[in-house]
Amino acid sequence: MANVLSQVLGGRPAAGRSKSALTCPYCFEDVPRAEIAFRCLGRAGRGPGCAPILDEKLADYTGSTAGASLPPVFAAPGNRGRADCPACGRPTGRRVCPECHNALPSAYCDSPGRIVALVGAKNAGKSTYIAVLLHELMNRVGGELDASLVACDDRTIDRYRRDFAAPLYDQRRLLPTTPSAATAPREPMVFLLSRTKEAKRWRPAKTEGLALVLFDTAGEDLRSRDIRDLHLRYLEAADAIVFLVDPLELAGARGSVVAPVEPDGSGEPIDIIARVTESLRQKHGLRTGDHLPIPVAVALTKIDALTSSMERQSALHRTRAHPGMLDLDDRESVHEQVRALLHDWQAAPLDRYLAQQYDSYALFGVSALGAMPHDGQVGAGGIRPHRVEDPLLWLLHRFGMLDGARG
Repeated sequence: MANVLSQVLGGRPAAGRSKSALTCPYCFEDVPRAEIAFRCLGRAGRGPGCAPILDEKLADYTGSTAGASLPPVFAAPGNRGRADCPACGRPTGRRVCPECHNALPSAYCDSPGRIVALVGAKNAGKSTYIAVLLHELMNRVGGELDASLVACDDRTIDRYRRDFAAPLYDQRRLLPTTPSAATAPREPMVFLLSRTKEAKRWRPAKTEGLALVLFDTAGEDLRSRDIRDLHLRYLEAADAIVFLVDPLELAGARGSVVAPVEPDGSGEPIDIIARVTESLRQKHGLRTGDHLPIPVAVALTKIDALTSSMERQSALHRTRAHPGMLDLDDRESVHEQVRALLHDWQAAPLDRYLAQQYDSYALFGVSALGAMPHDGQVGAGGIRPHRVEDPLLWLLHRFGMLDGARG
């Protein structure tokens, strides 16, 4: 028990990114901060400034020349925050990745930004979870944390509104199954969550940034052992991972679910987690017996579908308390409740595997919609998310961005 709780709460804060370098949240190259490039502000009316030119690196990244005609990029010490364009002399603070030329938010450059990756098999509810989590961070949870969530580029803004927010929140219809990356290549949606921790007697106020780099990955993409060569290479750059698990894919749980259906055959959750873990172990060069240093959150989705056989006093039924911080007692209770469910459902190997492979892991139960949908539409009660933010709050605590409390 002591070992499990140590893994839940973390014996030490998760390691941050090196202060001398950052990882681009688009191409995932490690960039020394002094080598971050700048983009000229361009010409304003008849004033001085460089004319737009085709940015071939950005066009190669996006796969299109549309929107790639921009003022030029130039090299300068990027850790200074501003530089003068050598061609026109205009000062600029627009920093970009020197490898792919995507814009890098100032808050991400100036703070120990971290990348959180999201992984889940087909029908785990990943697209819906992404849509609801982002909506909650922009509204209710963001207010509780005194945090801001902003998209890092126009492509992210457009895709979130078109593919996630509009269909789910405006039209109240379920999101379609994500097509495979082999037929519909995608790029990540990149958001920056910024939060300022209040000053305490023992510490000054401090603003930190968390990069949420989200792929809506198709289930079949996770079956392949070649995930390293697909767009999921962002896993190798992640500082933390959230695995979403559909309880219906756990054979022992199907009898405890309202209106059970047959699994889709996308694979046992432990197989998918093992494939991702294998890729990460290769990246870190670990030997047998070594633990991966990144924290991992494993969340059972659709817990609203569980029958009343689960006691009403269960931690999973409770509403999260202590807004603005992590309730450590509640965190332990939820972890142990989900762990007990896994063992009851003959899925204990998943729990053991996580303990064997990772320094720190935590188990969660979440519901993005709050109720079962009907005929492809959100239920009559609307979207009532339950604890969707819990995995992220635990990671914020691990990163030292969120205080914990007991009692």
